[in-house]
Amino acid sequence: MPIVERDPWRMQYFEHVACPESVLVPTEDGDAYQLFPKYRWIYNKLLIAESQALACGLHGMEPDAFPVFSKPVYNMRGMGAGSRIFRTLRDYQLNQRPGHMWMELLKGEHVSTDAAVVDGKARWWRHVTGKAIDEGMFDYWIVLAEARPLIEDYCGKWLRTNLRGYTGMVNFETIDARIIEVHLRFSDQWPDLYGAGWTEALVRLYAEGVWDYPDADRRDGYSVVLFGPHGLQYWHPDPELIAELLKEPTLTSIQITFHEDKPPKAHSMPPGGFRLAIINGFDLEAGRAARERLALRFWATQRIVPRRPRRKVALAP
Repeated sequence: MPIVERDPWRMQYFEHVACPESVLVPTEDGDAYQLFPKYRWIYNKLLIAESQALACGLHGMEPDAFPVFSKPVYNMRGMGAGSRIFRTLRDYQLNQRPGHMWMELLKGEHVSTDAAVVDGKARWWRHVTGKAIDEGMFDYWIVLAEARPLIEDYCGKWLRTNLRGYTGMVNFETIDARIIEVHLRFSDQWPDLYGAGWTEALVRLYAEGVWDYPDADRRDGYSVVLFGPHGLQYWHPDPELIAELLKEPTLTSIQITFHEDKPPKAHSMPPGGFRLAIINGFDLEAGRAARERLALRFWATQRIVPRRPRRKVALAP
């Protein structure tokens, strides 16, 4: 498939867009890693920190100051898996893990940014902020119509220095306009909120190496997320309910974001909850209302996953 999409709930954004069979457009980090071997080093988060002269190191190397942020050097599955904050030296010493790194704890606005890049130069930007809940979860994301000049200047310079020769999409995760992660792809959670014709421009970027998108319908969009508790087996809601919810004209798509034929533990999810659905649209309250109806549907049909009985421990007399 020319547009390589591993999550079936997101194929709705690409299945009606013509793409030459010889052109591959990645939406997953693993596919991008294979497609662009010259630039795959950017998935090494330690190198990303070092490229900006941020304080950082591998577990086993003691930080000079605390707190620090810890995460795997490589994480191809996303969702913040394995990340945490070390607030003290003792905490760090007791919880070091192989294959993990630490970096200085950045403070400020956390932004996800998609950029269309031609020969290492950004030709288009779009920024997204999220309302965090806790433990890696987000209540909703705002796809911003406005620019973020500080991010565009900083990341644009970083691109020209480090990705010369690369043409395609790049996604940055930044805090206070400093890069914490880079991906050789775009965010496939909300392409329907980028405007009419954006996906066609995406295909042309990979097929012809040019970026030609007028961006004439730029407005704030919202991506509302529904989480449930871990340890439950969930089932997809009836398609009729999804179709009914999408009759609301301000909603653009609904994703049911898990495989019901796989056990819950087979999914990469944040520590705080199991992601069930995402509702995209241009009205936040309409998205929240649809989320409430979906939540009621899930709670009515959930089934508790059997747990192993605890092994009895014989007490010494």
